[in-house]
Amino acid sequence: MNMNPEYHSAIQDFQSAHLRAKLQGVLARITGRSNELLSYEDIARKLKLQGRSDKGIQSIPVDAIIGSVGRYTDFTRTFLPCRAEDQERWANVKAVALDGSGVGLQPVEVYKVSEVYFVMDGNHRVSIARQEGWKVIEAHVIEIQTDIALTPDVQPDELIIKAEYADFLAQTELNKTQEYIDLRITIPGGYQKLLDEICICRCQMEKEGQKECSLQDAAGNWYRDIYLPFAEAVRERGMMRWFPDRTITDLYVWMSEHRDELEKELGWSIRPEAAAEVVIQKKSRRATSAEAKVGSWRKARLLNRYSEHLFRDILVPVGDDPESWQALEQAIRVARRENANIQGLHTVERQAAFSEAEAAALQSRFNQICERENVRGALAIEIGEPTQKILERSALTDLVVMKIAYPPSSGIKALGSNIRTLLARCSRPVLGVTDRVSPIDHALLAFDGSPKSKEALFVAAYLVEQWKTRLTIFVGSTNNGSNETMQDFAQSYLEFNEVEAGFITKQYSPESMRETAKEINADLVIMGSYGGSILREMTSGSSVNRMLRELQLPILICR
Repeated sequence: MNMNPEYHSAIQDFQSAHLRAKLQGVLARITGRSNELLSYEDIARKLKLQGRSDKGIQSIPVDAIIGSVGRYTDFTRTFLPCRAEDQERWANVKAVALDGSGVGLQPVEVYKVSEVYFVMDGNHRVSIARQEGWKVIEAHVIEIQTDIALTPDVQPDELIIKAEYADFLAQTELNKTQEYIDLRITIPGGYQKLLDEICICRCQMEKEGQKECSLQDAAGNWYRDIYLPFAEAVRERGMMRWFPDRTITDLYVWMSEHRDELEKELGWSIRPEAAAEVVIQKKSRRATSAEAKVGSWRKARLLNRYSEHLFRDILVPVGDDPESWQALEQAIRVARRENANIQGLHTVERQAAFSEAEAAALQSRFNQICERENVRGALAIEIGEPTQKILERSALTDLVVMKIAYPPSSGIKALGSNIRTLLARCSRPVLGVTDRVSPIDHALLAFDGSPKSKEALFVAAYLVEQWKTRLTIFVGSTNNGSNETMQDFAQSYLEFNEVEAGFITKQYSPESMRETAKEINADLVIMGSYGGSILREMTSGSSVNRMLRELQLPILICR
């Protein structure tokens, strides 16, 4: 019989720990939260672990040890002993420990997987360290390579999702083709839905390219062109505050599942990031396009402008008057260049003012025009105030093309103009059609260095690069030399994007802009939206309003 008093004390400690293990087991059954150690073999199989490196002796956090190699049923998740027959061995190891400093204990051997550890040798030593409240323990660490994140609080049911993630990455190889990947999901079954989308994307790519496409190439295309724009829109708008304990990929899967319902409600086919805007508008009455800061549309598309079209969805408000349909003609010209969808919108303020027959006739006319011109289009009919409905719908698109039949007047009356309200609040560029439709072969940009004119410069450079549109930049002359600074900025921006433009420096006025447009035979004017104070606009007038009233060219107004 071992007469060592430290051994007898250790026996008592074991019996106390063993009793607590039983109590924890009862509590786990009541709460439904697992109290079991994780099996390394199970983890390795599910997560397809492979590749290892010896990290030598390290101090590792005791709380991060969550599993065992082979002995995961002998201890609880907190390493309380479950087997009564382990009493003698446990007590002997505890007696060797002498005190809480761990003198006499050899380093344990562990596998490190992500942020957690699995014991290969030394389970009893870890158990004693946990019961003694040690923060760290010496360990010989072998790190196993994985792209799946594991944290000390992971539960067994979560491993199903981790395993699905590992399968998803093994099939798509996104972890190899993308610099950084985070597609965490909290609900089982989500990765199969992502794979289904990627397979659809693969079929589309093969149909368009007339050649076989690998699943990995399709996955990369899906991630860059579909998922990332959605994720960027979600982050930009702070949407995750409405979905605590969920991930962006969770939200993407939900959007994909409910997009058919949203499209039926809207009457349009929409992209995932546009579906996110619908959720924002439903969650917050104030969350319309007017909330977006100046430049938010450009920033969201800055990275993708080099690899995809800038205007993939075009909003076209149409009415009963024939003039409003001129905007559709202009939108069709843009859609052909951009391979875009045309999203038509007709609004009526009261349901009673619009019959089903009238709605059917309008839909038929719109569809016939789109079919004749071989462009994709859909017309939605909304009940409500037209300006507000256009603003709400504009957040789901990339460009608004509309007929400006009644431009804002001058003075205080201009402030009551619905057109002015729309131009001031719309976060998307607005292409105003005033007199005639344009092929957009030669654009004149009004540039004064203001934030909104820089937005216009962004669009102008895109048209030059992708459409091969000629560009002339009008820089208003000043007495303090700031026009040279403005021209230098514009020139540097164009050089960075490897495009060219001509420059004209004159005293700025709507008259000089109009004369210049005529001299160079421009067929489009690009400019920033309203700037400066309302008081100044009331007293001195607005150049935007004057251009809309006096210029007989389409005007692209950027915010």
